[in-house]
Amino acid sequence: MKDQADRLREIIDNLKRNQIINNNNYVNSRKKTNSARIITITSGKGGVGKTNVAVNMSIALSNIGYKVALIDADLGLANILHYDIDIMETLSEGPGGIKFISGGSGVEELVKLNKEQLEKFISNIEILDNYFDIILIDTGAGLSDNVLSFVMASAEVIIVTTPDPTAITDAYALIKIISSRDRNKDVKIIVNRAESIKEANDVLDKLAFVSNRFYH
Repeated sequence: MKDQADRLREIIDNLKRNQIINNNNYVNSRKKTNSARIITITSGKGGVGKTNVAVNMSIALSNIGYKVALIDADLGLANILHYDIDIMETLSEGPGGIKFISGGSGVEELVKLNKEQLEKFISNIEILDNYFDIILIDTGAGLSDNVLSFVMASAEVIIVTTPDPTAITDAYALIKIISSRDRNKDVKIIVNRAESIKEANDVLDKLAFVSNRFYH
């Protein structure tokens, strides 16, 4: 019998069949029989601009015609899981037509996803799936179980880092954990706050060099 984690992975595995195409005709003709595309945006270290990346990506995708929901998985889901609130009731209107669930609720502690909470999360994702083309999940920073549960369940992961040596080290640690659990995970890197393209490429080269051993 499948447990809740298996069911969540089943839902998100369907997303692998959907690809972003910068074509408004495609966007407008898209049928909602397709699953939403879920992308988790995370970082090994706080303060690297992860949430700014998530917000700007949401607005950019909305501007080309996608229906986008942005979820603050650090605190936003605490409202849904701590209190019996329907996920649609927590959606707020954001810039560029995006919908978002923010963490500005006064709930300070991170939520540990037990079986009951995971079941509720699955149900809520199924609800959002009927209304949105893309769901971006902005996790907390670090390597907590809560963060990793979203990272490993999502078909696509974007890791945000900066040229700061600590941020690079923490990004590497996150890549290593992801690789140890799923070598086929679709992981992308965004280097934020780079002074130049060269500096960004240097960071990517460092991460690629130390990460290659885990992917080959």
